[in-house]
Amino acid sequence: MAITTYPWLLALPKVELHIHLEGMLEPELMLSLARKNGIQLPFNTIGQLYEAYRFNQLQDFLDIYYQGAQVLITQQDFYDLTWHYLKKCQQQNIVHAEPFFDPQTHTARGIPFGDVIEGISAALTDAREKHGITSHLIMCFLRHLSEIDAFNTLEQAKPFLDCLTAVGLDSSEKGHPPEKFSRVFNQAKTLGLLTVAHAGEEGPALNIWSAINTLGVSRIDHGVTAIDDTKLIDYLVGTQLPLTVCPLSNVKLAIFPEMSKHCILNLLEKGVCVTVNSDDPAYFGGYLTENFYALSQSLNLTQTQAHKMLVNAIQASFANDNRKQAMLSQLTNFLNSNKHSMI
Repeated sequence: MAITTYPWLLALPKVELHIHLEGMLEPELMLSLARKNGIQLPFNTIGQLYEAYRFNQLQDFLDIYYQGAQVLITQQDFYDLTWHYLKKCQQQNIVHAEPFFDPQTHTARGIPFGDVIEGISAALTDAREKHGITSHLIMCFLRHLSEIDAFNTLEQAKPFLDCLTAVGLDSSEKGHPPEKFSRVFNQAKTLGLLTVAHAGEEGPALNIWSAINTLGVSRIDHGVTAIDDTKLIDYLVGTQLPLTVCPLSNVKLAIFPEMSKHCILNLLEKGVCVTVNSDDPAYFGGYLTENFYALSQSLNLTQTQAHKMLVNAIQASFANDNRKQAMLSQLTNFLNSNKHSMI
């Protein structure tokens, strides 16, 4: 994607709230880790992997997503995976990120929980100290597994609560409504963790209501099917409950047939607190800058709209008030210095 045509998009200070670290396994990194760890994959070349990255639906993506995650074995692997994303943050001027990780994907393979979270956390700390990139880590439960399994994962997380800010809910939405995990989310909240949940991606607006009412979420991840429910739109506008929308992902997984049909700017104009994110960029064809670029190309995104969604992301983040104010000032200063630039 030729984002070099719009260098200001790269320089624009950005915040990302919906990014899966396991979704950072680009073909080169996946094959490199597979060779290092002696993991046999059904793909031997970069070309075969890129061909496998053609999906028709969410489950097709999840199949290769979990298959690829098998190459992550050591604490250093999780550090390297996270650092790969953080280098992208530095290149794209993402100044704050709140990444997800899926521990059950790894502990089910016998990988110690501590190796996963300590590798990730070390990279996040290094990025903050070396590059000023702030972050908050979110542990997701896999909704296709049982709530008992989620409780076991939360128990494993207890020694590492100082590394975590929130819990989330991801994986296949169909057949696994949010209320399936209401008790484990309640327990997470008693431990001082915030909550977010994927809802309203391939599932109906009813799942968004359920995430709000049974999980008590601070944000909805995706949430695009809210457009089908006028009462829900009114609620989202009134409460300013954020939606972390992922445009390229939605098109890649056929939630929308093409970017020009995406509802994100419609939601924005209605007053919903929408944000732009990249989801699983290694698989979906673009990082955060590329998502903004795609919106500018297909939906004529204006600088005013981009500014509003970035302000939304800052305000919807789990950063403290001082950090939020610093990011807002950084964004305002940039836009004042580049007010004649066009998307």
